[in-house]
Amino acid sequence: MDINPRHTLHPEIRSSVRELCRGFDSAYWQKVEAAGGYPEEFVAALTQAGWLAALIPEAFGGAGLSLLEASVILEEINRSGANSGACHAQMYIMGTVLRHGSEAQKRRYLPALARGELRLQSFAVTEPTTGTDTTSTATVAVRDGDRYLVSGQKVWISRMRHTDLMLLLARTTPRAEVAKKTEGLSVFLVDLRGAGPGLTVRPIRNMVNHETNEVFFDNFPVPAENLIGEAGQGLRYILDGMNAERILIAAECIGDGFWFLDKARKYAASRTVFQRPIGQNQGVQFPIARAYANLLAADLMRYEAATQFDRGAACGAAANTAKLLAADASWESANVCLQTHGGFGFAAEYDVERKFRETRLYQVAPVSTNLILAYLAEHVLQLPRSF
Repeated sequence: MDINPRHTLHPEIRSSVRELCRGFDSAYWQKVEAAGGYPEEFVAALTQAGWLAALIPEAFGGAGLSLLEASVILEEINRSGANSGACHAQMYIMGTVLRHGSEAQKRRYLPALARGELRLQSFAVTEPTTGTDTTSTATVAVRDGDRYLVSGQKVWISRMRHTDLMLLLARTTPRAEVAKKTEGLSVFLVDLRGAGPGLTVRPIRNMVNHETNEVFFDNFPVPAENLIGEAGQGLRYILDGMNAERILIAAECIGDGFWFLDKARKYAASRTVFQRPIGQNQGVQFPIARAYANLLAADLMRYEAATQFDRGAACGAAANTAKLLAADASWESANVCLQTHGGFGFAAEYDVERKFRETRLYQVAPVSTNLILAYLAEHVLQLPRSF
């Protein structure tokens, strides 16, 4: 029984992704988790199957799928008990190159990404002193002949040890010299293969097995030809890709939510205490049922946001709302699942505690729930700007 009423939509994608994920069962993820490792074999399998090239146009060797179809891929990965967070950025980061890169950049990088010869898994935007105040970015890139010299610090940069390329946002014009604070920032495509002096990477231990790092630049050279689009317009390019990111993350949360609720309902039906299944008690039933209702509502918003994106409509409000509702629904489902399992929910062998930690991330990143609420308050409800 599939408790997702939309499981009949895009059945070919769902069945193919589920079949691939069956090869990476609970034992595989527990082994990776215990070692604090990276799921290299899983990511390689997704790459070879073409799933991570879903949004690259066919002209560049990709599948040319819609964002809605891409969201189904990530939903099914998380629904299987796997973690898309190990590789999901490969899907949407390349959108900056696709939409704003030169023809030469697109032809040089996109086919290689589609073939799996290159990985573009990281983007360096956040800084320790600015957080989400991106216009205050302190990392600078100074033109020096046919190159830029980058100096500064970035934090929470994921998958740097498992990528070849990275997008980097840096200030190329001092903030005091631009008319708007959103100007003067530029995006670069950094080739990390054989990177020389001037780049220091320090891993950050964190509560999930999510490879992330603090990065220091000290006059680190980047070829001028690696500038994406027009100098000074980089923030616009980065923001342009965030709607896709939020919709895809929402889909991952939906997948997590269905995984948690499936796990909870099956355990509640089979676990017997006082000579009766615990799922017979309304105190156990009702939280599961409410979490299910909220998950269905969030899923509808995900479909609406993805449909708007694929139509080319302005979808900022829908994308943000989908991410907010889906993250909340997955976190509610996680708590219900853990509570239903009681003490066994904390045992690694049940996978609940691992997925519990993974889905908690999406209350904070990418973009926290409070920032989404601030966006909706200001841009949709026309309330005064709060910051």
